[in-house]
Parts: sequence; structure tokens; C-alpha cells
Amino acid sequence: MSLAVFNERSKSIFRQIVETYLDSGDPVGSRTISRADGIDVSPATVRNVMADLEDAGLLISPHTSAGRIPTDLGLRFFVDGLMEVGNLTREERASIKGQCSATGRALEDVLSDATKALSGLSRCASVVMVPKQDLTVKHIEFVPIAIDRALVVMVAEDGSVENRIITIPPGLPPSALIQAGNYLSTRLVGRTFEQVRGGVESELQSRQAELDELTTKVVEEGLAVWGGGDDKASLLISGQANLLENVQAAEDLERIRQLFNELERKKDLIKLMELAKDGRGVRLFIGAENNLFSLSGSSLVVSPYMNGANNIVGVIGVIGPTRLNYSRIVPMVDYTARVIGRML
Repeated sequence: MSLAVFNERSKSIFRQIVETYLDSGDPVGSRTISRADGIDVSPATVRNVMADLEDAGLLISPHTSAGRIPTDLGLRFFVDGLMEVGNLTREERASIKGQCSATGRALEDVLSDATKALSGLSRCASVVMVPKQDLTVKHIEFVPIAIDRALVVMVAEDGSVENRIITIPPGLPPSALIQAGNYLSTRLVGRTFEQVRGGVESELQSRQAELDELTTKVVEEGLAVWGGGDDKASLLISGQANLLENVQAAEDLERIRQLFNELERKKDLIKLMELAKDGRGVRLFIGAENNLFSLSGSSLVVSPYMNGANNIVGVIGVIGPTRLNYSRIVPMVDYTARVIGRML
């Protein structure tokens, strides 16, 4: 099915129906459309066009309402062929750039703030796929911050700094932290964690590291905190509370509850976002087009971001009900991805 089979009047009426629905969230009636600017036809004519659009699977009449709302297929036709993408305001651009400032900060912190900027401006939830970094180490040390916690500070060859908090045995002497830092630094400098992990773990297990038991535990915690499992990326989510702001009915609340459940299945969401890394530019997943959102009826608007070598390394976007303001969200996601790319 293509909108090319409809005349310009049908396309104008369909566009007006979708835009009115996205703005109000309510089923749209023929009288409302007939009174809209640029729609110079009677309510009866609008009803006939609505019936044709419903037969084509682009509209549906919910419950016993006389109005119509777009289906997932209808929303797809709208965003692919009829939507006019808006422009971000100067204030919105400044807000995104300000919160994504990368000077002297870890990549994960920058991406976390980027999701907060997106969720705040979109009033939806925001997600970002954080690539697993394999940094070459320049220096590593352990700094005590509490009786049972220490900060692992890793400085990479590119000048970036990564900090992680680990648990340490209560009352651990400072000398054990120094020894742990020296031990890892000797083996890591000029190499990555993945390159030395196997050898260090073998040394610790065979007790060839010549470290006491407490220092060994610190080293093991230091290795573990930088991952090393099979996951290639992690996921940061911000702004879930925004999704509850416009809940008006019990069925809306149930859909949001289901979306929260879907967000908990981060591995499934990462797989979905990985699809956006296959190409450049903004990509939309609308409602039941993807099995992950078949129950909650949600949409995901995402765009990949690139590093300094112009390689795609991650994906960022906005998630919410299918009634998103796509014309505003699309440029917002696209701009944020480009800002992140320039920061990297």
C-alpha cells in the first residue's frame, strides 16, 4: 500500500488527522478536520476519505468513538512521506551542547548527560548505547574514599580518565592499595585490560603474583570493574518518570507499565538499537513493527553517533508512546548524535 494511490485531498486530510492526534492524543472526528486550515471540504467528504483510509489500514476507530486514530502502519506512512521535520530552537541547541560538554570527563558521563538533555527536552525517556571501550592504559591507581570503598582511577594514553568505585576489605592498609596499583600498572601500561586480563588472572590463581590475600582481592576487583564479559555494550536510560506525566486512562497506565518491563530487558533493547548502527541518520521503530514493543505500543527514535575516526560506535535516542511529536523528536535526536560525535 502506498499513499501514491490517494489524491492530494486524501493526503492532506490524512496528514491533518495524524498531526491533530499527535497533538491531542484523542480520536479525531470529521467535523474537527473539516474546520482545519487548508481543508476546504464538508464533514461528509472527510468521513468518506476516513473510510477509505481505514480500509487501507492507515486509520482505526477505537472503541465506539466516531473519531479515528492512525495505526502503526499509518504512522509509518506519515513519518516516511508526509511529515515536515521541524527545526530546533537556539535554546534547545544550546541546552544539548551545554550538557554534552566533554572536557576532562569520561565518555559514559558525557553520554549520561546527553540522555538527560534529550529526556528533558522531549519529555520522554531517553536511551543511549555505550560502546565497550578498549583503552590503552597510561596509569592506574587505587584511592581510598571510605572504610570499605576505593576509587580506581585509570588514565588512558589518549588522555581520557575513567573512574570506578570498588568494594575493599574494611580496614585495608593504604600500602595494599599502592601495591595493587603498582602491580596492575606494571602489566597494563601501553596495553589494554583485555590484552592482559587472562595473564593476570592466571598469575593470581596460581599465586605467582607474589601479592598477599588482601591485595589480591583489590586487584581482582580492579579487573572486574572494567567488565570483560560477553556484552559488547551497555545501556543508559533516563527520564522514565516523564512517561507518567500524560497518563489519562487505565489502559494508558498499563501500556506504560509494560514499557517499563520492556526497558528492563536491556539485552533485547540493545539488539534493537544495534540495527540502527547499520546505517547513518535517524531511524524509527514504531509500535508493533518490532516485537519488543508489540505489547506496550511504543516508538523508538534513534541515531548512531561516530568517533573521531568517523566510525559508528554507539546509538542514542528517545523512547515513548507512539504518539510522539516525531517532527520535533527526529531533529532533536539527530542533533544530539552529531554533537556527541564532535565531542568524541
